[in-house]
Amino acid sequence: MIRHYVRPVLSLIRSRSVNAAVSRLYHADKVATVGSQTDSQSPVFQENYERMQALVKELKDRAEKIKLGGGEKARNLHTSRGKLLPRERIDRLLDPGSPFLEFSQFAAYQLYGSEEVPAGGIITGIGRVSGVECIIVANDATVKGGTYYPVTVKKHLRAQEIAQQNHLPCIYLVDSGGANLPRQADVFPDRDHFGRIFFNQARLSSEGIAQVKAATGEEVSAEDLGGADLHCRKSGVTDHYALDDNHALHLARKAVRSLNYKKNLDVTVEAPEAPLFPADELYGIVGDNLKRNFDIREVIARIVDGSKFDEFKAFYGDTLVTGLTGLERHEGESLMT
Repeated sequence: MIRHYVRPVLSLIRSRSVNAAVSRLYHADKVATVGSQTDSQSPVFQENYERMQALVKELKDRAEKIKLGGGEKARNLHTSRGKLLPRERIDRLLDPGSPFLEFSQFAAYQLYGSEEVPAGGIITGIGRVSGVECIIVANDATVKGGTYYPVTVKKHLRAQEIAQQNHLPCIYLVDSGGANLPRQADVFPDRDHFGRIFFNQARLSSEGIAQVKAATGEEVSAEDLGGADLHCRKSGVTDHYALDDNHALHLARKAVRSLNYKKNLDVTVEAPEAPLFPADELYGIVGDNLKRNFDIREVIARIVDGSKFDEFKAFYGDTLVTGLTGLERHEGESLMT
């Protein structure tokens, strides 16, 4: 009697233990990986790879040309006045060895017909200054005297918007002739154009977001029209007197250092993981033939950390892939492709 009673109980315990062990598999912290090995020797892969290599090289060549700013004559004239080129100013402003994330490098590309306006005549991006990530806005005086085209205004406003959204201090390296007169009708018209820049500056200041302006490149003969002497001794607009570009950049770094700015991270940051598959395989997977289909999960697998992708709504709306993943170990990134 006891034997018949004990056996079912032991059987029940074993059954529950097995079921519990199986169910616990679904409570693991591991995220499924995506992606697979590709046939890099296939004709389609090889064709895609070669075409994408050529296109990427073309893109990089165009980007390098844009970095030069205005033509050689304009650059020589600029440097003959003792001025640093705008990208040199940014490089000397940033902490040594730190990166610069540039925005909208191809702004104005082929936008104004035969009239070239490299980078829209203004360089914007995020860089680290005195240990603080800052938005940097630098006019390029080698491009039409640093004047503002309609797209220049949009690019400037976009940088200010990013600063406000992410609470980043702004540094303006000003060397501009103001609005581009032939296009002033499109520069000044409404609330989202030239005047909005100054409205945004006031709003950023009201929200406690610091802004530093380094006015550079003043001619000695133009002092009475608004040079350093006028604004340091009479108008009181400026706080510091800079002897040259390098001195102005030093003062800008000093101003940022005195902000006592503390970065508060509200996201989980962990050590990044490399994808399980080489990123350059994207050339062979995607290609430039829009008539060829490819699995977007293979693209995701070569971008995200550890090729980990927690997909959701996998059976709904199959033209869109959605899920959670990590990029440079900023967890919880939502990805839609």
